[in-house]
Amino acid sequence: MNLLEQLRQMTVVVADTGDILAIEKFTPRDATTNPSLITAAAQMKEYQPIVDETLRKVKADLGSGATSREIVSLAVDRLAVAFGLKILQIIPGRVSTEVDARLSYDTAGTVEKARDLIAQYEAGGVGRDRVLIKIASTWEGIRAAEILEKEGIHCNLTLLFGFHQAIACAEAGVTLISPFVGRILDWYKKKTGRAEYPGPEDPGVISVTKIYNYYKKFGYPTEVMGASFRNIGEIVELAGCDLLTISPALLQELQNTEGELQRKLDPAIAATLDIEKVAMDEATFRRMHAADEMASEKLDEGIKGFTKALETLEDLLARQLARLEGAETLTHAAEELFHVYDLDGDGIITREEWLGTDAVFDALDANHDGKVTPEDMGAGLGVVLHLAKAK
Repeated sequence: MNLLEQLRQMTVVVADTGDILAIEKFTPRDATTNPSLITAAAQMKEYQPIVDETLRKVKADLGSGATSREIVSLAVDRLAVAFGLKILQIIPGRVSTEVDARLSYDTAGTVEKARDLIAQYEAGGVGRDRVLIKIASTWEGIRAAEILEKEGIHCNLTLLFGFHQAIACAEAGVTLISPFVGRILDWYKKKTGRAEYPGPEDPGVISVTKIYNYYKKFGYPTEVMGASFRNIGEIVELAGCDLLTISPALLQELQNTEGELQRKLDPAIAATLDIEKVAMDEATFRRMHAADEMASEKLDEGIKGFTKALETLEDLLARQLARLEGAETLTHAAEELFHVYDLDGDGIITREEWLGTDAVFDALDANHDGKVTPEDMGAGLGVVLHLAKAK
């Protein structure tokens, strides 16, 4: 068996992508998305209908008085849910959908946004058991997750870099955490100047191993899902972790690699380890966070990065909305103009009926048959407007 097949026997494999075709190819149990992944998917032509349909529906729901900003803001959440619903038609498990990163330090705002996302999924016929709400692992985000979990809204705490974050999440009763293996490695390589870390020495691998063993030692039900991998060596070292979320490129590499995969993380082994339990409260959390330079820097950087990704998606949707509105305006104008010139109502405008200039008629009469159809009018209206301005 290849490494991917063996990994699936000991770990739940999650696809870290919004590309539905990639999910169909690798058939993971779960999938996770974020604004960057949705932005990438939204620019693929095969997903254009989802984007356009979402924007049109939001515009119709908000009414003619809605601003572009209001339409785009709602469309971001609707699009995340639209992709989530499509993904859930393929996978048997859960999809993670992210809360606006700009709410990372806003407990009430995060709770409200999560409830709205779940309501959209439920309106789409999907129950709470199949959705994980992704929230940044700030103290405020963890408190929001604690509230949501009590309501049956399951959470995936992301941007997790420090041991203190993991402990606080477990004690808050969150469903799942996503420690970022590769980003931890990035920080240490930059800090130390060291070019490479063998798998067992990888700081991200060591961090996730420590969290996993702590959870299993003390019986926390919170699942550990390693994320943000830089190479398959990191994945191999975390074989046996509850879940691993992996990009399509690394899934493909695992699938193409033969060899024996040894289980590295095991709850039975964790139960035998001598581990001290840590009491966690807000003061302890903030003290440990301040003392953890890597976690502090990477959490702040991650929130800024997720925010930038969201703003990029908003810009993309704003441009797409403008395109749609322009197309709709031209279509309406073409219809109105056609009826003005189709004097006998036979669905064709002849040169005799045309009251404008010959240059405009010739521009519309693309096949030069002396007749302009509604399709000709719609296709050539941009030319007409250009010629009219020129005159």
